[in-house]
Amino acid sequence: MSVTLIKATLKTQNFREHKNNPKGNTLIFSRNHPTEKFVRIIVDSGIDKNTQKIVSQPSVSSVYININKHWREIVSAHKGTNLSGLITTVETSAVSAPKCKHCGAKKFKAKSGKVVCANACWSNWSGNKIKSTQKTSQKSSQKIQAQKTTQKSSPKIAPKNPQRKTMKKSSLEIWSLNLQPGDLVTVEEINENNEVTKDYTHSILGVVVFVNPDPRGNRIVKTQWTANTSSLQEWQLPSTALMPRYPYGNTTPYPFTRFKVISRKVNWVKE
Repeated sequence: MSVTLIKATLKTQNFREHKNNPKGNTLIFSRNHPTEKFVRIIVDSGIDKNTQKIVSQPSVSSVYININKHWREIVSAHKGTNLSGLITTVETSAVSAPKCKHCGAKKFKAKSGKVVCANACWSNWSGNKIKSTQKTSQKSSQKIQAQKTTQKSSPKIAPKNPQRKTMKKSSLEIWSLNLQPGDLVTVEEINENNEVTKDYTHSILGVVVFVNPDPRGNRIVKTQWTANTSSLQEWQLPSTALMPRYPYGNTTPYPFTRFKVISRKVNWVKE
């Protein structure tokens, strides 16, 4: 193939030229996969950047862009002279590339030789699980000790004023979920009694990218949704780790969707 024909083929298929090639001096082009999310098709044109002459055969590969924006090769380079045919072959291979059963990300061959999740989601589970267990045990022991101390030292408490109890019924409750980057999440629906009415574990999957508080006190959650075979639209998926509700009112629209963490044990708690 000539330089002109290679560039024309890539332009026709909406490939964009990279500014640099970290592995050599040939021109690199890429574009998104037509159907697979977070997958790019990479073309090493074989054209020397300085001389604009062909120095090697074109090669085509495919990468998966993980939650840290790192590129993980899921289809190794295919070389040949039929550039259009190579692109089609690699695109097809990318579709059938194995996926992580937990977060839905593509798998790639690591330096160790093992085929692993491109998001490395397992690395978040083990560490968070240990931390969560430690925190839970510490809190439990502290709570038990505090209860014993209170029972010994505190005088008898008079019955609460019934009027105050009535006022509490109309107060706003704030519920929160301790989300962390890397958490594998799904979605659940709740009713006005704070009961789970529908669990989307088998149809919706995502990975938490970051959690940021905003000026109003909300905890905005950026999620990379990797799978959604439910009837819920993207705008219906949860985006915050805080849930205000009136326990005895109908001001909150129900059913209400919220996050559910499935990579570690953590529940919604009332603040």
